[in-house]
Formats: sequence, structure tokens, C-alpha cells
Amino acid sequence: MAGLSRTLGIFGGFVAVVGAAFYPIYFRPLLLPEEYKKEQSINRAGIVQEDIQPAGTLDLCVCIDCFKDL
Repeated sequence: MAGLSRTLGIFGGFVAVVGAAFYPIYFRPLLLPEEYKKEQSINRAGIVQEDIQPAGTLDLCVCIDCFKDL
């Protein structure tokens, strides 16, 4: 029985560490969406998305017809 409780203790400790790591990353934003929306609006205040990822500059026909000349 000592081996079983030791195995369960190790497994439970691992689950606790993974849960503690995922709480601020995944679960806290789900529980407090207003706080994170406010924080993201502050963090993204000076960023223009078109400067980072320009819209409409990729010619998708080139990507689709890349083997046309073969």
C-alpha cells in the first residue's frame, strides 16, 4: 500500500504543478474577462494591426498556382 500512496502522491503533485502553471495562463482570463479586456486595450493602445500584418498585400493566386510552370 505504501507504493500505491507514493505513486498517487507523485501523480497528484504533478497534476497540482501543471494546474498551478495553467491557472494564470488559461483559467484566470476565463474567470475575469473584463479585467483582461481592459488590460489588453491598454497594452495594444499604440499598435496598429496593419503595420504588423498588412491586409490585402498577399497575392493568393501566386500561392495557389505555385506549380503551374512545372
